[in-house]
Amino acid sequence: MSRKQTGINKPSRRDHLVRTAMELFCAHGYHATGVDMIMQASGVSKKTMYTYFRTKEELVLAALMAYDSVFRNQFMRAVEAATTTPQDKLLAVFDVAHDWFGQNNFYGCPFINAVGEYADTDNPVRQISKLFKQQMHDYVRSLCVAAGAGNPDGLADELALLLEGAIVTAQVSGRPGAAETAKRIAAHRIAEQTKK
Repeated sequence: MSRKQTGINKPSRRDHLVRTAMELFCAHGYHATGVDMIMQASGVSKKTMYTYFRTKEELVLAALMAYDSVFRNQFMRAVEAATTTPQDKLLAVFDVAHDWFGQNNFYGCPFINAVGEYADTDNPVRQISKLFKQQMHDYVRSLCVAAGAGNPDGLADELALLLEGAIVTAQVSGRPGAAETAKRIAAHRIAEQTKK
C-alpha cells in the first residue's frame, strides 16, 4: 500500500531539513554545527537550504520552534496519561523527565543549551528559549492549580526550578536519577501545599 493510499504523508523537504538540523544541534551544539554538515546530513543542496532559510539563525529558530511543539506536546501527553489525580500528575512530571533523561539521544535541554551559546539577551534564539521555559512553567502551574495548592505560583516556581536543576544535573552527570531526587523533594512541597 502506498503512502498516498494510507494517508501517511512524507515529511516535506523543509521539515526534513529542520528535523535533521535539530538532531545535529542537539548532538554537537548550535555554533559547532555548520551549514555544510546540515546539508550533508539532510541531503539537501545549498540552494534548497537557502530557499527555506536565509541564514543559519533562521534555521536554528525554526528547529527550536518545531522541537518545542513536538516535545512539549509529547511531554504533557505523557504526564496526563501517567495518572489521574492532579497531585500525582505533578509527580509524573519528574517520571516523564526521568524517561527523557534515560534516552540515548539525551543531550540536555536544547533551549538551555541555546541560551548558553547565544549571549545577546535580545537575540530571537534566547527569546524563543525563554518562551518555551515559560510555557512549561505555565503547564506546571496549571497542575498546581488543579491540585488545589495553597500558593500555586510559588509551588510552580519551586517545581519548575527542581525540574530545571534535574535536567542540568542529568546532562552533566549522565545519570537520569536526578529526576528521582527532584521528585522526592517535590513530593514534600506538593504535600505541604495541598493539605486540606
